[in-house]
Amino acid sequence: MTSSIPKETDVSALDADDQLIDDVEMSLFDHLEELRLRIFYSLGAILLGIGICFWKVNWIVNVLEQPAHGAKFLQLAPGEYFFVSLKVAGYSGALLASPFVLYQIIRFVLPGLTRRERRFLGPIVLGSTLLFWVGLWFAYVALIPAALNFFITYGGDVVEQLWSIDRYFEFVLLLLFSTGIAFQIPVIQILLGLLGLVSGGQMLAAWRTVVLAAVILGAVLTPSTDPLTQSLLGGAVIALYLGGTGMVILLTRHRSA
Repeated sequence: MTSSIPKETDVSALDADDQLIDDVEMSLFDHLEELRLRIFYSLGAILLGIGICFWKVNWIVNVLEQPAHGAKFLQLAPGEYFFVSLKVAGYSGALLASPFVLYQIIRFVLPGLTRRERRFLGPIVLGSTLLFWVGLWFAYVALIPAALNFFITYGGDVVEQLWSIDRYFEFVLLLLFSTGIAFQIPVIQILLGLLGLVSGGQMLAAWRTVVLAAVILGAVLTPSTDPLTQSLLGGAVIALYLGGTGMVILLTRHRSA
């Protein structure tokens, strides 16, 4: 009788997806130096973006004033428009430089990621970027016009619409960026699902809590108090949550298949 000798299992081949690709030893000083360079490059890109946007700030201001049809803007204090220009250029410059800053962040964390994690990194970054820009677009074409139209029509026959340029841009910039951040909900859901912390079924079962949270979020994130703007943002949050839940369920089925 011949006895069969069991072959040794190649553990490294089985766990190839969980291995680091760039497994290079770096000291703490090297990590800090790498982080310093990435921060330096990112700050340089942001400052360059702010400079470019300040050069074209009048054009950006005109674009952001478009939703306020029927209103006139006033400078209520000396230098108010100058400080508004700095604020608009700062937000716009950071937004313009965000792809380069995101690239620097990826370059810093990439050596510490496994093959499996790297496969998820590209779609997550792309999806997060697209959702943020969609959030900006949604706020510009839907939320801001709805809120401004409510304020313009309410009491329009009684008072003339003369607005502070500073208060107006505080309202617009806050609504734009808060909506862009709120649109990251599906990305957070997918990350939680991929890490196995929350399942799609658990997300779906919590829909009542999500509806209540969406109402609260719509009231907190919208600087206006009109119900139309809050309802639009709350409805968008619910739709994003349900879409993220569906993606988590599909990804779970795909991985188990």
